Amino acid sequence: MTGDAVFRVMLTMKIIEGKEAEFERTWTEIGDSVTSHPANLGQWLCRGDEKGVYYIMSDWVSEARFREFETSDRHLSHRTKLHPYRSGGAMATMTVVARLEGTAEYPTHEAWEKADV
Repeated sequence: MTGDAVFRVMLTMKIIEGKEAEFERTWTEIGDSVTSHPANLGQWLCRGDEKGVYYIMSDWVSEARFREFETSDRHLSHRTKLHPYRSGGAMATMTVVARLEGTAEYPTHEAWEKADV
């Protein structure tokens, strides 16, 4: 990775049993309140292996710009819409120090093994 470091936020959300599908739908519908912010580089919703556990990752141009978003009225509105689905959660923040781009250039595992990269 070159250039400025990316600031990453990872939310762990425990969703009330039976509300997972509604949570996913709502998250998708209101996601632009995050991704439309000029400092947001992208966002992902991931379902964990444990029932009802989700991870939300979002990348930002800097921590300062994320904190600007975090205290905004739009973010507070976004959180209010997701809160009825939550039974718990946590937030971790980090700085991405390196990124290795995958190539996915080989058609099969066997072809990759033979290439001896």
